[in-house]
Amino acid sequence: MHSKKTDLLNEVATYYAERLAEHGDTPRGVDWNGEESQTIRFEQLCKIIDPEKSAFSLIDLGCGYGALLDYLRDKRSACTYLGVDVSHEMISAAVQRHAAAPQTRFITSAEPDQMADYGLASGIFNVRLGRTDAEWFDYLQATLDVLDRTSGLGFAFNCLTSYSDEDKKRDYLYYADPCRLFELCKRRYSRQVALLHDYGLYEFTILVRKFP
Repeated sequence: MHSKKTDLLNEVATYYAERLAEHGDTPRGVDWNGEESQTIRFEQLCKIIDPEKSAFSLIDLGCGYGALLDYLRDKRSACTYLGVDVSHEMISAAVQRHAAAPQTRFITSAEPDQMADYGLASGIFNVRLGRTDAEWFDYLQATLDVLDRTSGLGFAFNCLTSYSDEDKKRDYLYYADPCRLFELCKRRYSRQVALLHDYGLYEFTILVRKFP
């Protein structure tokens, strides 16, 4: 199983390294359509963060070149940030882009090396390449376990939705059932779970809140 997961992550890392080489550190470099949809996505994910909290720590799992950090610095400056990505190339681009950012660290890894208040994962469950639904769901659930284990106050993630128009779907992408994941999160992680499926993109966001 471990070698299977390693193979899967290597495939994903290679895929995103190729996107980055083609498009640079832009939304298309992490396989998004453009900046507007990326901002909408970040707005949904960041709803997990308590607006009353003046300072917090955050893990960005699958951080890419660190676009979420740009968004956070504009909105919430007092953030201690750890970016984690399986792609060496993405981490190199992130380090270069955010060299002067305070309280910021990036690591090449599949998992964070520390706890934080919040964990966010944007887009990391979309590109399954040749993996089956069952294989990809196992990976997805194992990754949610990592987010749960390393976040103290809550975590958020997004997925492409199984409610997407059939003619828009692509074989190499994974379209998750939002109801199945909502139930999984309610049963496995917390009673406080929100499903956001109303923001105009072919995807959904799930927020899992923990109360000390």
